Amino acid sequence: MSGVFIGCAGWSIGRDHWPRFAEQGTHLQRYAGQFSAVEINSSFYRPHRPQTYKRWAESVGADFRFSVKLPRSITHGRRLKDCEGLLDDFFSQCSNLGDRLGCVLVQLPPSLVYDAPVAQAFLQAVRARYKGALALEPRHDSWAAAQACMQRLHIARVAADPAVLSAGFEPGGWAGLQYWRLHGSPRIYHSEYGVARLQALARHARARSASEYWFIFDNTASGHAISDALTFQTEFSSLLNPSSNSVP
Repeated sequence: MSGVFIGCAGWSIGRDHWPRFAEQGTHLQRYAGQFSAVEINSSFYRPHRPQTYKRWAESVGADFRFSVKLPRSITHGRRLKDCEGLLDDFFSQCSNLGDRLGCVLVQLPPSLVYDAPVAQAFLQAVRARYKGALALEPRHDSWAAAQACMQRLHIARVAADPAVLSAGFEPGGWAGLQYWRLHGSPRIYHSEYGVARLQALARHARARSASEYWFIFDNTASGHAISDALTFQTEFSSLLNPSSNSVP
């Protein structure tokens, strides 16, 4: 599915799911045999060596993509101000993924209110360093005012479940990219989505045309992310290729 990236937050494979993956290889290699993408959240908490990113890139196929989360030292520590050096450090590290770097995710703290000069300078600084897919996850309603800036810079607003914005569980910003983060609801990180909800999500996302889609399942605490992601992969593929389901 070109332009469609489906996977989980991290590549851990619970023992219950082992039969659905290859027996040989590292966890990442086995995971990448079934999925097209993964979201790296550990980069939010600590830097990774360039060699580590390079090793990860070499472990996956040519069509596999990583989404990498911007460090909290930038978003939560500096709160987007005076962070040019930290941005340089981050991109010098994750750029070692090469063309396997598919998206950069910027998650903001809930307390961060939109300040137009600060926000626009920051987003322009990020965009100057990275030309690929860029997704912003604001968690304060004041960021609705950033819509025009995000459209101009081709930055998508994340659709997160459970929703924290009054706009609800909807993508925003630049319409060319949709980035969905599925944490599980009603019990965050635990609840299973199940077939009916995943079918509804697939139809809803497909109704809003985009050139690139990301669906990341983070309901990992009770082990449902893998099965939900595999199910959703099948459901979304059937919408993109309806003829493949027809009986000759």
